[in-house]
Amino acid sequence: MNRLIPFHHLLGVFLIFLLPACGINGRIDTKPSKPNIVFIFADDMGYGDIRSLNAGSKINTPNLDKMVSEGMYFTQAHASASVCTPSRYGLLTGRYGFRSDAAAYGITGFSGPVVEEGRETLATLLKRAGYHTGIVGKWHLGLEWQTRDGLPARLDTETGFSNIEYAKPVQWGPSNVGFDESFIHPASLDMPPYVFLRNHEVVNPDVVLSSSVYPRRKEGTVLSWDKKHSDDRAIYWEKGVWWRDGEMSTDFLFEACQPTLLDEGIDFIARHTSRGAVEPFFLYLPLTGPHTPWLPSQANQGRSKAGVYGDFVLDIDFLVGKIMEVLEEQGIADQTLLIFASDNGAYWPESEVDLFSHDANGGRRGQKGDVWDGGHRIPLIVRWPEVVQKGRSSDALISLTDWMATFADMLQVATGEVYGEDSETFWPLLSGTSNEGTRTEMVHHSSRNLYSIRSGGWKYIEGLGSGGFTDPALIAPAEGDPKGQLYNEALDVAEQENLFFKHPEIVERLSERLLQIRSR
Repeated sequence: MNRLIPFHHLLGVFLIFLLPACGINGRIDTKPSKPNIVFIFADDMGYGDIRSLNAGSKINTPNLDKMVSEGMYFTQAHASASVCTPSRYGLLTGRYGFRSDAAAYGITGFSGPVVEEGRETLATLLKRAGYHTGIVGKWHLGLEWQTRDGLPARLDTETGFSNIEYAKPVQWGPSNVGFDESFIHPASLDMPPYVFLRNHEVVNPDVVLSSSVYPRRKEGTVLSWDKKHSDDRAIYWEKGVWWRDGEMSTDFLFEACQPTLLDEGIDFIARHTSRGAVEPFFLYLPLTGPHTPWLPSQANQGRSKAGVYGDFVLDIDFLVGKIMEVLEEQGIADQTLLIFASDNGAYWPESEVDLFSHDANGGRRGQKGDVWDGGHRIPLIVRWPEVVQKGRSSDALISLTDWMATFADMLQVATGEVYGEDSETFWPLLSGTSNEGTRTEMVHHSSRNLYSIRSGGWKYIEGLGSGGFTDPALIAPAEGDPKGQLYNEALDVAEQENLFFKHPEIVERLSERLLQIRSR
């Protein structure tokens, strides 16, 4: 791992901010000697949704635009996978999701843990650096539920109920991977069970079927392109507004999920700072939106020009603004590393681009789930007034897996034996000691297990099709057809001209390198 100028060497530059100062009453006003870290992780939000990153966006995002102007953004940041679970696994562990059989694909809310016992995570790393750690939001990395029959958690598809004993705490969850506090929803907001857990205990263990409270259809419901991701039992009201039927707490409100997470996140920040703690905190805030169901607040309904999805993105922007506001109110904005990113590309096919003239994935081909760049290129914005120079951008290649090495480099924390092997530091970029990134290659995999590698200005995909949500997902090559895809990244960011036959030497080199990385 590259180590240039560590954080503690930079402290002198900002000594006036970081040294204790005496107030007029002689009281010592202490501040953490390390930055607080707040990581806001949107769910299925595209690079092109943010107005300051895409002038053609049909969504007004003033708070994210403010974060861009006050911080640094990256134009070539990517998730290691184009769906939820492997992307989140990669972020927290610093390794590609395909390295774990359990984490290689999207899982359900009933699935078991995917993070290996003893695996280093961002939370365990930061705990060793003296941080108080918390998660508020979407988990989607598996839980070990207690069940009535002692068998693994499972859903009875006939009744819609599970064998989970909701009155008993889960036996494995966020605390097992380093989080001191947790308030989570088990998986995506379109996957049961629809319950909140606080520190491994279900907040309200009394459950009913969501279809007993919410009608399966509304008058005039028209099924659209996204119906293929649900079933006949699903609640489906309109395009993007659907979820799978299943158990939910009797007081659970789908439309109130995002505001609940915002309140919990604000409470975590306020509780930690109000008691005058000098211990820095890490708040991981993985949102449930703008993933389906698209349920924008009443205040934002009809306010964007990108349909219901665009209205829901307005809620994300509002949440970012409220977090920035509370950091200012608590007097810790300058000492807080605030990060905004998404777990993969937007769930936004070409038909929606054409309908709204809104390109959620910012000119990249494909969407969530796909191996094309639209599936995994993400917005990444970083603000830290004391260290990160505002108004900067970088086209360095960045993976979500790189936060492990970056935090370790920034804080000069020794890494453990099961440290993320796919993580590379970009602390020199953030700190301004270098304008160049260190990463030269990156692997991605799609929801249908199609792999790609980018290296040396080229992107090679080991098969044909999108590999994900865009049809056709997988194509069997006919005789005489290319067996894969090769694109020149500099000349063809939209991945339109397949150069597989024109550069066989590059195909051979990258296919061999892809195999090496996957097998190491």
